[in-house]
Amino acid sequence: MGFLTTAAPARERTGSGSSEWPVARRYAWVVFALSFALLLSDYMSRQVLNAAFPMLKADWLLSDARLGSLSGIVALMVGLLTFPLSLLADRWGRERSLVIAATMWSLATLGCAVAANYGQMFVGRLFVGIGEAAYGSVGIAVVLSVFPRALRATLSGAFIAGGAFGSVLGVSIGGAVAQAYGWRWAFGVMGVLGLVLAGVYAVVVTEKRLTPRTDPAEDEVAGTGTSDRLRVLLPRLFSSVSVVSACIGSGLQLFIAGALIAWLPSYFNRYYEMPTARAGVTAGLFALVIGIGMITGGIASDRFSRRDPIRKWSVAICCSVGSLVLLTTAFRLPAGPVQLLVLALGALLCAGTAGPGAAMVANLTPAAIASTAFATLTLAQSLLGLAPGPAVTGMLADRLGLLGALRLVPLVAIAATAAFLIGRRRYPHDLRRLTASPETVAPGEPEPSS
Repeated sequence: MGFLTTAAPARERTGSGSSEWPVARRYAWVVFALSFALLLSDYMSRQVLNAAFPMLKADWLLSDARLGSLSGIVALMVGLLTFPLSLLADRWGRERSLVIAATMWSLATLGCAVAANYGQMFVGRLFVGIGEAAYGSVGIAVVLSVFPRALRATLSGAFIAGGAFGSVLGVSIGGAVAQAYGWRWAFGVMGVLGLVLAGVYAVVVTEKRLTPRTDPAEDEVAGTGTSDRLRVLLPRLFSSVSVVSACIGSGLQLFIAGALIAWLPSYFNRYYEMPTARAGVTAGLFALVIGIGMITGGIASDRFSRRDPIRKWSVAICCSVGSLVLLTTAFRLPAGPVQLLVLALGALLCAGTAGPGAAMVANLTPAAIASTAFATLTLAQSLLGLAPGPAVTGMLADRLGLLGALRLVPLVAIAATAAFLIGRRRYPHDLRRLTASPETVAPGEPEPSS
C-alpha cells in the first residue's frame, strides 16, 4: 500500500509493511488526543483576538490594518522561527520542547488580557507567536512517529484541522465570553486553559514511553553523531521540486483560509449586523467547515492514492480550483442564505490541500529530521498564507472595504493551483530519482532498478 521514499523508516523499506504500530495502539491515540488538545489551545489563543476585533476597534480606535497586524504578527513569528526552533527540538527533545512552547504562548495570552494599549497588545501577540512557532511542526512529527505510515495523510489532515477547530472554539467561546464579561476575560480563559493542558502533556507524554525515532540507514549515511546526521540529511528537505511545490501550494491555499478565519467575524458583524457573540459563533461554524475540509481532503488523498500515489496531487488541484470558483462567486452574491451556502462550500474546499501536502512532505523526508521537515512546510504555510492572509486583507479593507478585500482573496488559489500542477508533473521523476538513490536503500537491500 505504501511506496518507497526517503521518509520510510528502515523497517518499512525492508518489508514489514506500512500497518505496523511503533507503540501500543492505545497509547498512540492518547498521544494524538493530547497533542490535538494542545493544538486546539494553540489556535484558541491565536484566534480569540478575532472575536474581540469589534471591541478593540471601538475601545482603541484601531484601523483594520492595525487589527490585521495583531493577527498577522503571530503567523509571521511562526513563519520566521518555526524552522530554527524545530531543528532545536529535533536535537534537544520534541516532548520537552512542546511543553515549553505551550507554557510560553499561554503566559503571553494572559499578558494580552492585561494589555493597556495597542503597543502592549502587539508585544503580547508577538510572544504568542514565538511560543506557537514550533508547535505545529514538532507536534505532528510526534504524532506521526507513533502511528503506521499508511495513516499519514489522514492523520496529517486531522491534526492540521485542529487549527480550524481551535479557531472555532477561540472565536465562538471568545466572542461569548467577551460579550458577557469583556474581551480581557476572553484572553484570560484561553491562557489558563493552555497552562492546564501543558501540565497534563508533560506528565503523560514522555520520551521514555515513545519509540526512539532513529533510522539505521540514516545513521549509516550520516555517521554516529546527531550533528553529522542532521548536516547530511537537511539538504534533502529541498531535494525535489514536488516537495517544494507541495509546500508552496498548501501555503497559498492557507492564505485564503487564514483570511476567512480572521475576518468572517467582522464581516458578519458589519454586513449581517450580527452582535459580537453571534458573529463569533457564526464565523466559528465556518472555521469548523474549514477543518472538516482538511480532514476530508486527507481521507480522500489516502483512499484515492492507494494504487496511484500521484492522485494526491489531483485531490489538491480539485480543492484549489473548487475554492477559487465557489468563494469568488460567494462574495459577489447579496447577503443572505444563498451566499452563506456557497461560502460554506468554498470554505470546505479552501484548506483541503493540507492533508495531501503534509503527507507528501512526510513521505519524502528522512525520519531523523521529521520536525524540521514539517517546519519547512509550516514556514511556507505561515509566510505565504497565515501571516499575510489577515494582514493583507486588513490593508485592502482600509482601501476597498472589507467586502471588496474578500472578493480579491480567492484569486490566490490561481497561484496555488499552478504550484500543484508543477508538483504533479515532476512527481514521477522525483520519486524515481529518490528511490533510485543508494542513500534511500536500507543495508542489505538491493537497489531498485532504473
